[in-house]
Amino acid sequence: MFDLAAVDAAAALLRGGGVLAYPTEAVFGLGCDPHDRVAFERLFALKERPATQGVLLIAADFAQVAPYIDLAAVPAAVMDQVHATWPGPNTWVFPRSARVPDWVAGGHAGIALRVTSHAPAAALCSAFGGPLVSTSANPHGQPPARDVATLARYFGDRLEAALDAPLGGLDRPTIIRDALTGAIIRA
Repeated sequence: MFDLAAVDAAAALLRGGGVLAYPTEAVFGLGCDPHDRVAFERLFALKERPATQGVLLIAADFAQVAPYIDLAAVPAAVMDQVHATWPGPNTWVFPRSARVPDWVAGGHAGIALRVTSHAPAAALCSAFGGPLVSTSANPHGQPPARDVATLARYFGDRLEAALDAPLGGLDRPTIIRDALTGAIIRA
């Protein structure tokens, strides 16, 4: 268990191939290095989730997610709209660049990205030095964990570690929109 004073140690665990639960705006998320396929597969085994369902990436700032977006395919007006909502509890699906590993996108052509304003999650991404996988911390089909006791009940010692810090205060996971059409994918 890490607390905010140990965010650098939590980031080191992630850089070393670990899977970590951490607080997001509404629920605990499971995270790992999106470029570490072995860690990614362990994360999906914890969730008991089909690998064809992609995950989103969470970041501390736009510079961390920009390399994952096919920026040439996104009109400037769309980027202005996205920037007006970031950092914040808004997830956008973009055309993905070649930098996005196929396993992260699952069977999807795009990539879901969020620049968070939630201080603990942003601190973790900053300490890690890039975006992290962010998927709800729960076995597939169960409600997302909102506290460390639920994490322990769901995963026991199969979860390597958790960052014990407050959630961001939202009642539900963040809204997801298609960046090009504005369509709401998850309300």
